Amino acid sequence: MSLEVSDLRFSYPGGEELFDGLSLAVSPGERVALLGASGRGKTTLCRLLAGYLEPVSGEVQVDGSPLVAVRRLRGQASPVQLLWQHPEQAFDPRLRIGRSIQEVVGLDEDRLEGLLGAFGVRPDWLSRRPHELSGGELMRVAMVRALVSGPRYLVADESTAMLDAVTQADLWHVLMGLQEREGWGMALVSHSPDLLSRVATRTVRL
Repeated sequence: MSLEVSDLRFSYPGGEELFDGLSLAVSPGERVALLGASGRGKTTLCRLLAGYLEPVSGEVQVDGSPLVAVRRLRGQASPVQLLWQHPEQAFDPRLRIGRSIQEVVGLDEDRLEGLLGAFGVRPDWLSRRPHELSGGELMRVAMVRALVSGPRYLVADESTAMLDAVTQADLWHVLMGLQEREGWGMALVSHSPDLLSRVATRTVRL
């Protein structure tokens, strides 16, 4: 069982090839740091791993099944969730936060209540729209939204880079506690060596 990339090739139309034959795997319980120079395609790889982009060739599989096919199953949440670098990308700006969370496929109300408490989301935030929350507040909600369906893998793309050190430490403490308890796998990108040394169980250089 793993989130696995096999012989992946990808390039944007008219652009240089970012990946040519890339293979890697993230197993349940791992926190795998994706390392590479700026412009090497780390954000693109995160979106490929989460199914927001499709490779030119090669395949992304989740526990032995093609990710594209898994994502298209009606009425089922994706087993891979993405934490965007900018949390506003995860929300419809027209919807209130509570409505956005309630629209998640596979929502479990008991799990939602526990996650809201774990990430320190205040009840009054749920009646606001994304632009009415600070970056740190919105990231807390984004983490709840990503985890509420019980994914098997989480992909974090510089997801706390814009936050102050205290908030970063708090959120990673909660994330790591949940991950160790529930056993899902994680792929993460960060430019902070200190964060990676404390969080990652393994590193992959692109």
